Amino acid sequence: MSCSRRKFVQIFGAGAAGLLLPPLSASLLAKEKVSSFSNAYALPPLDNGKRQGNQVTFNLTMQRGKMSFFPGVATSTLGINSPYLGPVLRAKRGDTVSLNVQNRIGEESTLHWHGFTLPAVADGGPHQRIASGKTWNATFQIRQPASTLWYHSHQYHGTGEQVYKGMAGLFYIDDENTSRQSLPTTYGVDDLPVVIQDRAFQRNGEFRYLGMMPERMQGMHGDTLLINGVVTPTLKAQKTLIRLRLLNGSNARIYNLAFHDHRPFYVIAGDCGLLASPVRMNRIRLAPGERAEVLVDLSDRSPVILKTLKGAIQTTGMMGMMMNRMNNDREFAIMQIDPRQAESSSYRIPGVLLHPAPLSVTNAVVTRPMKMNMAMMGGMGMMGGGSRHDGFTINGRSFDRQRIDFSVKRGSTEIWEVSNSSMLPHPFHVHNVQFQVLDRNGRPPYAHERGLKDTILVNPDEVVRILVPFRYYADSQNPYMYHCHNLEHEDQGMMGQFTVV
Repeated sequence: MSCSRRKFVQIFGAGAAGLLLPPLSASLLAKEKVSSFSNAYALPPLDNGKRQGNQVTFNLTMQRGKMSFFPGVATSTLGINSPYLGPVLRAKRGDTVSLNVQNRIGEESTLHWHGFTLPAVADGGPHQRIASGKTWNATFQIRQPASTLWYHSHQYHGTGEQVYKGMAGLFYIDDENTSRQSLPTTYGVDDLPVVIQDRAFQRNGEFRYLGMMPERMQGMHGDTLLINGVVTPTLKAQKTLIRLRLLNGSNARIYNLAFHDHRPFYVIAGDCGLLASPVRMNRIRLAPGERAEVLVDLSDRSPVILKTLKGAIQTTGMMGMMMNRMNNDREFAIMQIDPRQAESSSYRIPGVLLHPAPLSVTNAVVTRPMKMNMAMMGGMGMMGGGSRHDGFTINGRSFDRQRIDFSVKRGSTEIWEVSNSSMLPHPFHVHNVQFQVLDRNGRPPYAHERGLKDTILVNPDEVVRILVPFRYYADSQNPYMYHCHNLEHEDQGMMGQFTVV
């Protein structure tokens, strides 16, 4: 390291001390909500689009708005067809979707379809820019199984702030197996979206974003939890077996989710579709960008609190000590589920969900290293006087929109060795693919990670090998992204791009 331990403590510790001070009354308000859960769960609107046969059109408008996250306090927000967040879009495998996205926020933006296999020109990454006042169209066929995906801003050097202010939403895919599975599927009754976000507020009610240097280093963490845009709500369960579609929609916070009474739940799906069979767990860790679908048995009709527990963050060295000081790895109440008036469900926990055809390692043509690192001293503007976009790297390179890092062949399969040589964990996301996790430091992946994924958390000093297929689309001019899904790390350069040829 190019700076002394003393300098590190002076720079980082000063910011940490600031983070320990509540910036506004939001923390007090949030504390009151945690104890009472007086806010009602908000169900996002469901948008099935305008359908003509297998052609489905969605009309989406990026807009500015105002939200009252606390009584009598208005916050300036961004949203899609609403003041904050967007509708749940729903379509089927085999559909051709046409998404018309109009930008009315007064600044450039993009809209990325996270988890989809699709042509590069429809991906919605930093190259598919939508100028203010303009409309962009993405048209593609859905060629993947039933899953819970999402969409969000991917603006160049501005993803973190736009997503933080509300530019995100969920996208459900159904397929021919959806109605055959013995699973809860009635939207808003026993099939419920849960978008988890942490936010910080200023005293005037506005969002506080990146106020201190350490927040750029570790990513933006807030002290108030939102579920679908509501502070610690109560969900009045209508059925005794419910399906929660969990999304970690936070910029940087990692969640260690569990119920306060330690009751088990059953993970039935990950990022990109159903698992082979349910996995019984009593806690699950979700990094930014990851999704999990879980079944929760409420037949005892006892109210239960979904929490995030300590222990979600693995760090090394001095960074771990400083993060403990800043109390980012902490316990939060997220939401309450009240099943006292719930009707008995006709569903049971299934034994088998899917008979997947696993990807074959023998088909891999290349083993490609992906080394994530943070040059936290000297080279990074926040610490040493360089550009603030030159310290976060993959394979030693910070993102350059004009540089294609490599090309892959359509129809090929590769092994990517994703490693983390920094002191912070990094969620690694690849556009346009659904990959299979092979191992973590040579050991088998966790049971709930054995389905198809598009985002994987890589801890410090860890190597995660993933099997990556490139099935359908080729375009030598327009790239796809791979990056850390800590949005502040992404914005500061921990991203690369590749083409499929």
